[in-house]
Amino acid sequence: QVQLVESGGGLVQPGGSLRLSCAASGFALSYFTIGWFRQAPGKGREGVSCTSSSGDSTQLVDSVKGRFTVSRDNAKNTVYLQMNSLEPEDTAIYYCATDCVARYYRGSYNIYRGGTDYWGQGTQVTVSS
Repeated sequence: QVQLVESGGGLVQPGGSLRLSCAASGFALSYFTIGWFRQAPGKGREGVSCTSSSGDSTQLVDSVKGRFTVSRDNAKNTVYLQMNSLEPEDTAIYYCATDCVARYYRGSYNIYRGGTDYWGQGTQVTVSS
């Protein structure tokens, strides 16, 4: 019964904010790095962020750096993605997953899946005027 459930998506105008939640059951998120990924229509899945098991360190891709932040609430076994200054290009289904990897290349990070392939079902974020 290992599960990840994303919530908090919706429709927002450009410049607005949303807070996504990733709630875990059947295991403790505190033992894993947690990644946020997104998939726009007709596009592949893109890594957005990778957060340490302690929640003290997060790597973000350049397209969201300065606008998105990640936090953990271990008591609730939940990870949050705070998205500010949203842009139409942020429109996608957002997923959380365990065991992410952040790789540094030419001054920026790229986010990938790790070896433990636990995924949620995703939550839709639509940014439109």
